[in-house]
Amino acid sequence: MIPPWQLRARFAVRLAELYGGEVPAYNTLVEVSTEVNQRVMDARGGDAERLGSLDRVTAERHGAIRVGTPAELAQVARIFGALGMYPTGFYDLRDAQPQPIPVVSTAFRPHDPEELARNPFRVFTSMLVPQDRRFFDADLQRRLEHFLAARTLFPAELLELADRAEADGGLTESDAARFLELAAASFALSDEPVDRAWYDELSEISGVASDIGGVTSTHINHLTPRVLDIDDLYTSMQSRGIEMIAEIQGPPDWAGPDVLLRQTSFRALAERRAFREADGSIGEGELRVRFGEVEQRGIALTPAGRELFDELVAETDRRLAEQQGRTRVDLAREVWAERLPGTEAELEREGLAYFRYVVGESRPAGDPPADLDALLTGGWLVAEPIVYEDFLPRSAAGIFNSNLSDSGSRDTTQDAAERDQAWLAEVIGRPIAEPFELYAAERDASLRDAAAALGLPADALALTGARSAS
Repeated sequence: MIPPWQLRARFAVRLAELYGGEVPAYNTLVEVSTEVNQRVMDARGGDAERLGSLDRVTAERHGAIRVGTPAELAQVARIFGALGMYPTGFYDLRDAQPQPIPVVSTAFRPHDPEELARNPFRVFTSMLVPQDRRFFDADLQRRLEHFLAARTLFPAELLELADRAEADGGLTESDAARFLELAAASFALSDEPVDRAWYDELSEISGVASDIGGVTSTHINHLTPRVLDIDDLYTSMQSRGIEMIAEIQGPPDWAGPDVLLRQTSFRALAERRAFREADGSIGEGELRVRFGEVEQRGIALTPAGRELFDELVAETDRRLAEQQGRTRVDLAREVWAERLPGTEAELEREGLAYFRYVVGESRPAGDPPADLDALLTGGWLVAEPIVYEDFLPRSAAGIFNSNLSDSGSRDTTQDAAERDQAWLAEVIGRPIAEPFELYAAERDASLRDAAAALGLPADALALTGARSAS
């Protein structure tokens, strides 16, 4: 049997081959990412692997796809379930800045730390919300839902194999080959002609709406490598003549610890597509919907840390509005330096970020104290940062918006369709994990393991003070 993690690793490779063939600039992005990672390793040595080994970082990818209905999202969940990837987090981009997008999203990824270490492939998956009156009137909703209901994104054989893989914990070699063939083909760019009038009508609402509801298939929108220095990557891509978006999304480059997620991309490229005209004839045109994203991952923040992060973003926005001529990046560096702790040790002590606790290799002799601070100070334990495995709504919307040709439209006087994590879990028939709970579980398990290794009672290292508030 081929277990889920091997299916996941093989699928990530298949998608990379597929996408690289469709979007050659992606291959350049991967090549430059590899060069940047090696430069960072040469300069920083083992410290560069503090948030993941070079092998993991080099192999790491996140993809992005878009679907139109809960039924389609439920089918996606079955396919990724076969790969040991589960819905994680809820992201509502309908009120995101700088540009609202008429979708709600979740990410499919492994949960267990060992599974993430084996292959951390994840797919950010967005679903259109035609019921949201701010974007779609009743007539357009009706026609859009009719269009979506008439299409089939995934063949029955693929879904049957996915269900078997999830139930049996893997597939035989022959079934695995067939599963991967069908799965990769389902995310390939279709050559079926696009109805130009229908696509253009949806584009007036949002380029994302037309990319989802204006075609009869789905496809990979981007496939994202991970890099250890995204600023180096950004300038290196520009030096190769590839146009990048205006800003790196997420936290600034600053002197302190990397937190959460930084992202950027090259601009969506014009891709030739066949169009069906109003008179039934087939012509040619271009669409710009796919781009090359890259990411640099930092430390996962606790709820208290995320609250502080949101405050820093808001303060940066306020200063940007007041101080003409200053850049967002420069202002963000100032705000971060003023308010965010400048070391990992401070983040850990103040309960702002998640860490795992491991027994120190050169711990002192004698009986260890039953106190976490004393264990860390004395060298009995070492706090290792837990990497952030998830996404930021504002950054996702920023990437989307930077690659759209127009801003779309939204009528804020109309009612929003209520959508939340509980609703999404119900309609796809699967629980959606809360990322904070996953990080906390990894931290707490490490505390229990550390206590056992030091011969302390299992609950001896219970969190107290600022840490316990997170």
